[in-house]
Amino acid sequence: MYANITASTDELKLHLEQFMGQHVYPNEHRYHEELSGLEDRFSTIPLVEELKTLAKEQGLWNLFMPKDHGGLSNAEYAPLAEIMGRVYWSSEVFNCNAPDTGNMEVFIKYATEQQKADWLQPLLAGEIRSSFAMTEPDVASSDATNVQTSIVRDGDEYVINGLKWFITGAMFERTKIFIVMGKTDPENPNRHLQQSQILVPKDTDGLVITRPLTTLGYDDAPQGHAEVRFDNVRVPVENILLGEGRGFEIAQGRLGPGRIHHCMRLIGGAQRALELACKRTVSRSTFGKTLSQHQSIREDIAKSFCEIEQARLLTMKTAAKMDELGAKSAMDFIAAAKITVPLMAQTVIDRCMQIHGAGGLTGDYCMAEAFNYARWCRQADGPDQVHMMALGKQIINRYASDH
Repeated sequence: MYANITASTDELKLHLEQFMGQHVYPNEHRYHEELSGLEDRFSTIPLVEELKTLAKEQGLWNLFMPKDHGGLSNAEYAPLAEIMGRVYWSSEVFNCNAPDTGNMEVFIKYATEQQKADWLQPLLAGEIRSSFAMTEPDVASSDATNVQTSIVRDGDEYVINGLKWFITGAMFERTKIFIVMGKTDPENPNRHLQQSQILVPKDTDGLVITRPLTTLGYDDAPQGHAEVRFDNVRVPVENILLGEGRGFEIAQGRLGPGRIHHCMRLIGGAQRALELACKRTVSRSTFGKTLSQHQSIREDIAKSFCEIEQARLLTMKTAAKMDELGAKSAMDFIAAAKITVPLMAQTVIDRCMQIHGAGGLTGDYCMAEAFNYARWCRQADGPDQVHMMALGKQIINRYASDH
């Protein structure tokens, strides 16, 4: 058991909303001030550490933990993740931020007891952070079998060579461990057995962060995204996860829940943008009447409300199906949510930015950063097109075989 959450979902939701109201929303400006004042933008923000301590003390910690490990079901966690998603950076306060949640689930499911002691326990305590290194710049990584990074056994070590990019968290000073996906058996006729995943401490010789990356101009500090080179990196054979040839299996087990967590948070960001837009419409006037009295504004608000509700219901149904049947049996709904929710959030937030005029594009409001998150989520954990391709094939086969 890695958690002991006994409160009901309603109790947790109320507690979390109170915490956000008392400690997060009032400190959004302070967060950005402290970030701007850091000598290294990828170092620890004091405010976040203060709030993490408070969240721990109040039992709002590791809320993502699966039910079979003392935590919550996906359906129970979904409304909590939505609340956290209202402020882009707040998930870390509760130790529920990507990619660490997915990485912790990998350690729980697939790691040895020693690997858990070395890396899972400090991650659960919020003492360190982690990265997941799969995507590569030189191949279409949306097809995970394309990865070219090599993992070659040499005696009692593995030697790793390759170039990864868009590695979230790599820049952060508290990131200490990378889970790296590469090929141990590139000639295996079964393309899904060529890959393995291996643990690489960040301070290992030959691991070089070559450059930070931005998304639509945002560096997403302090976690950030980076290009990372592995140049004859050597780690003990004990660092392999689950065994050679199991990398694709681990990736599938990791990315399903991770995709739905992103969707939950994105709904929160879209919902907050809508609420702010509604407030804006009654406080600004053009051409002799408030924005709220203009037909086009009312239509945008109505459409946004409908789209958020539709996405929320789809996400909740997906979470419920994952709880009932497992992530593998819920891949159709996970794909549907991953296709639908980021685009919905991007569309809704864009409307709300428009309602805010030029201010909506600035850092004075939360929407520009939320829009950036929604947009890059359409690439993260597999782009829209890959999910549509897989889901379309699945649905055709399902209904075409009925007759």
